[in-house]
Amino acid sequence: MGCEIFSLIRNIFFILLLYPKLSFALIGFSDATFPELVPSGRALAMGNAYICKADDSASALYNPAGLGSVRWFHFHLTNLYLEESKGWMDASSGGSVAAMGSNLSKGFSLDGIRQLMQAHTGSISHSRMAAMPNITSRYFSVGYLYSKTTRGTVGMEPGALFEYAERRDYGPYASLNISLFGGIIKLGGSYVLLNRVEVNDEADPNEEIKLKDNDYSKGSLGYITLGSKLTLPIFFLPTFAAVIRNSSDAEFKQQSSTGKPDKIKKTMDLGFSISPQLGKTSRIHLEVNVKDSQNAYGNVASSRKVTFGAEIDFGRRVFIRYGYGDGFGSGGIGLRAKQLEFDLTTYAMDASTNEFRGQEDRRYAISLSSGF
Repeated sequence: MGCEIFSLIRNIFFILLLYPKLSFALIGFSDATFPELVPSGRALAMGNAYICKADDSASALYNPAGLGSVRWFHFHLTNLYLEESKGWMDASSGGSVAAMGSNLSKGFSLDGIRQLMQAHTGSISHSRMAAMPNITSRYFSVGYLYSKTTRGTVGMEPGALFEYAERRDYGPYASLNISLFGGIIKLGGSYVLLNRVEVNDEADPNEEIKLKDNDYSKGSLGYITLGSKLTLPIFFLPTFAAVIRNSSDAEFKQQSSTGKPDKIKKTMDLGFSISPQLGKTSRIHLEVNVKDSQNAYGNVASSRKVTFGAEIDFGRRVFIRYGYGDGFGSGGIGLRAKQLEFDLTTYAMDASTNEFRGQEDRRYAISLSSGF
């Protein structure tokens, strides 16, 4: 009898010990390596190493100090971003031609993804749509951001559950920048009245998912990003940058009975870059970033937080980009004019918990921004 009680206590102890790890194993979001609220296709093509280069409307979220490098006044009527993973594309477009239409429609709902993943166990479905209409100049940027990310997977082991996650971020933002000593030093800050709605759970893959409003965690906070850049006026223009995210260490205010979203950890990103001139109208930018330099996300390997990126610029109109982030390669092309910006991007993230180059989740994205 004593041995049975001891065994029971031992088993309970191990279950409790492993519980945090089991919770973390649920499919979620890569906030340690991709902390930005709205992604930039240009940055992701460069391995997400972008805090030194930031010189467009994405500076508001990547590094507000980069607003000091904006060349024109922009009114972005549309600033759209659409991203899908290889797993989503294979599941949605695979099978017979007759089934392709219905499969594509399923790919945009959690229950549809559940159905698709039953036939594609081991794959990860990931989709993200974002928009950030804004007015941006060299000194300020104001606008509204919206981002929705949906993820799902069914493991290959017998009895595996359907793991799913969905997050919606939205709210107005404002950014300011000042330049000192002729632009050698740039300082900036952004404030987002951030609203977040998210769910991260698992279910029987054979049962329909019907989520109700109170199944989602909801919260709001004032999200502050502070950034700085130091550019030395010498050969190759070496630049140093630092960005602090959620600098006030704010927590979400609960807006639902289910609870509030997990706290966004206060992190610091560091960067260094050089920009050699290749010719009269072309140049190359080389950059390295260290995400979460103070290791707030201690459960993510440090090797996954080091990112590299390069951008070759032809007359400030055509761009070729490549990089290395979260253990995998990235790349893309971009076209830019005063009234139109267009980018095609591919990158990947590590879908494992804390391994380096554990499981590749390859993604493809298209970005379009127009205005005047």
